[in-house]
Amino acid sequence: MERTPPPTPSPRIAAIQVVRRGPSPPNRARVELDDGTRLEIALEIVSHQALRVGDPLDAELRSVIEDADLRWRAREAALSLLSHRARARQELARRLRKKDFPGAVIRDCLDELEARGFLDDAEFARSFVRGRLRVRPRGRAGLHSELRRLGVDDAVAQTAVDGVFQEESTSDADLALDAARGWLKRQGGAIQAALAGPPFDPDRDKARRRLHGYLARRGFPAGAARAAMATLESEAAGNS
Repeated sequence: MERTPPPTPSPRIAAIQVVRRGPSPPNRARVELDDGTRLEIALEIVSHQALRVGDPLDAELRSVIEDADLRWRAREAALSLLSHRARARQELARRLRKKDFPGAVIRDCLDELEARGFLDDAEFARSFVRGRLRVRPRGRAGLHSELRRLGVDDAVAQTAVDGVFQEESTSDADLALDAARGWLKRQGGAIQAALAGPPFDPDRDKARRRLHGYLARRGFPAGAARAAMATLESEAAGNS
């Protein structure tokens, strides 16, 4: 009768060393096993799992630790990205996929960040629109398109644009005129003189085409752009 061989004993933790990199406080540890294996995991996980030198580390516990560390690294990567600037959930997911984190880990990470208030697409969209209106006026369509490119849901983007426009008591026409005046101020006197020129003057037509293209690229509708150009032409004629 054959004897069943005794189970192979689990390796034991031989050493736990803090990993120091750069000036930041250390947050990683190197766990060395008595079979020569080395693992690098977050200090947070060492503490949570109460790992100690001499403890056995079987396959099941090692799998739990490695999964927890993967999720820790995904969270740290996401928080690092958010520390540079606010981001929409979809954009953050794209960046984490580029770092090769699995889809399920990314979803859980972003759900956790949303629950903790670090990720809020609606607030991100409103803040983005307010910032644009202050420093780089754009029309509703342009703002909506920018938000969509940043990964904001269509309905969330539209609600943000409508809400901020209402809060600021502004419109496409108002913003188009502000943008047009800013554009003209940067062009110098020759363009202003051209806009004050007579109808069908080639220089005037060229200046009008440039201004119209500028406003169109910023998402202003044709009506708002025409009204802004008419006002600028009237102002230029009055100053000539």
